[in-house]
Amino acid sequence: MRFSGTETYVATPDLTAAVNAAVVLERPLLVKGEPGTGKTVLAEEIAKGLNAPLIVWNIKSTTKAQQGLYEYDAVSRLRDSQLGDPRVSDIGNYIRRGKLWEAFTAPERPVLLIDEIDKADIEFPNDLLTELDRMEFHVYETGETVKAVRRPIVIITSNNEKELPDAFLRRCFFHYIKFPDSETLQRIVDVHYPGIKHRLVEEALRTFLAMREVPGLKKKPSTSELLDWLKLLVSEDIAPETLREQDGRKLIPPLHGALLKNEQDVSLFEKLAFMMRREQRGG
Repeated sequence: MRFSGTETYVATPDLTAAVNAAVVLERPLLVKGEPGTGKTVLAEEIAKGLNAPLIVWNIKSTTKAQQGLYEYDAVSRLRDSQLGDPRVSDIGNYIRRGKLWEAFTAPERPVLLIDEIDKADIEFPNDLLTELDRMEFHVYETGETVKAVRRPIVIITSNNEKELPDAFLRRCFFHYIKFPDSETLQRIVDVHYPGIKHRLVEEALRTFLAMREVPGLKKKPSTSELLDWLKLLVSEDIAPETLREQDGRKLIPPLHGALLKNEQDVSLFEKLAFMMRREQRGG
């Protein structure tokens, strides 16, 4: 069982090596990288490439580790007992299985995505240490122990909003997805838009990479935003020559709302355009 990328996902050699190392070691793969570099999509493509079911646990700021195991709905049981519902005799009717329970008992070895773990409380990773290490947990209400039939392939993503505990990191195989170079970006574009004009892609990539190098950007445009921008350029039939124009009026590219996602960065480019126009007029 080895991952080598898919037809719709360009995986670099270091990324495929990291995935396969985590599979062999049977440890969670902790993936970090800039937003928009394909961390979440990676789990989907691993599942597709290995022909495995995918189970997704999206983490929010309010998510508790216990929710990944199970939740006991005591309120519903109390209400049903007051109504004389015969189901109250079996407490198991009020146990809601979480994503880890689902992954542990899946008939086939699944890929379990724990997405954006850094959004949760700082204690969240520590609360999962034993369960992810031993691949089992105890259900106190029923007295049963849920143990993984097969160790799931666990992919954990983080955007570095919070530091993760050392004890948690020791149990993971780590990989940082670097921002793609121009050659890899070209391959990614070819996968998503195989019929797109070469000159348009060439000019778009040149503009895109130049924008990422502008000092002071609050949020650099990402790979996913590049793909959105290219889709719009094709839809609006923007000519490559339009992107090549570099006078002050054209410093901000057309349809830049797909690339610049806050007013500070738009303002930065407007100031740069103003300075360029003033230089062109000779000060």
